[in-house]
Amino acid sequence: MNILVVRNDKLGDFITALPTLYVLKHHNPSNRIIALVAPLNRKLALSCDFIDEVIVDKGDDILELAYTIKKANIDASITLFSNTRVALAQWIARIPIRIAPATKIAQIFYNRRITQRRSEVKMAEFEYNLELTKALFPDISLDFPQPLLHFDEDNFKVFCEEYTITKPVVAFHPGFGGSSDANWTLGEYLELVKIAKSDENINVVMTFGPDEEKLYEEAKELLGESRVILYRSLGSVVDFAALLSRFKLFISTSTGTYHLASAVGCETLTFFGDSRFASASRWKSIGAKQHHFMIPPEGEGRSAMFETVKQALKNRLLTLS
Repeated sequence: MNILVVRNDKLGDFITALPTLYVLKHHNPSNRIIALVAPLNRKLALSCDFIDEVIVDKGDDILELAYTIKKANIDASITLFSNTRVALAQWIARIPIRIAPATKIAQIFYNRRITQRRSEVKMAEFEYNLELTKALFPDISLDFPQPLLHFDEDNFKVFCEEYTITKPVVAFHPGFGGSSDANWTLGEYLELVKIAKSDENINVVMTFGPDEEKLYEEAKELLGESRVILYRSLGSVVDFAALLSRFKLFISTSTGTYHLASAVGCETLTFFGDSRFASASRWKSIGAKQHHFMIPPEGEGRSAMFETVKQALKNRLLTLS
């Protein structure tokens, strides 16, 4: 069976789809799994051995997208997050079985509509995604390995040689990308960095995305001469994933890089908004070894949470020393 899985939005959202793609492939290895993804996620999707084909959604008009989908000879589709454009394109492509959550006007173009009410946050986003597979295979196992993604260590070896890294790496990512609802200030991150760099048995790295040059320069100026390594990730998502897979601890807000770190098996210490929509209950990632902290918007609660985070960081560092 040729099965299309649609998750054509941001990095973190796509990573929540990976368990779904995995269980569909492993339910029956003869299934051909096709992923419809955003351009950002193309290389990551191609690196997954449980994805057989990748269709990149370049934002073409509906007819062009429908034509591309039709060429793949799809037997069934599972749309994890829908909009009218992708729903109508699948209907025009005449996919026989079209599964999606029963939300929005777009649901009229699907013939298997599953009521989920994700806003109630009865489970995490990736768990809601997995549940949709039961509409196609009622007896499917929803188990998947942790970590789910694996990369060789070649990139990490080059990274270590370039930055003279000889100890376990603890990384901080102060950026605020994706749909994250809460984060610490750069100054607060630097307080956490100071705690980490006081441990002589680790290497401390701060990572920055390709669109975070201003944040990078601010951190560079504030740190001055320091043994903290400032790393700008200018390669592909796969290149960064390969580094993360060898890091020991990754500290960030709940953005795409957090999901990536968790998926490759790196322990995470992660910050979430203090609301149901932004919470760890909804956006916990697909890996093990996660530590979650809800940041109150202001006042004494925020200050108290920051003290909790500092103590948690000290505790985790003890396990790495």
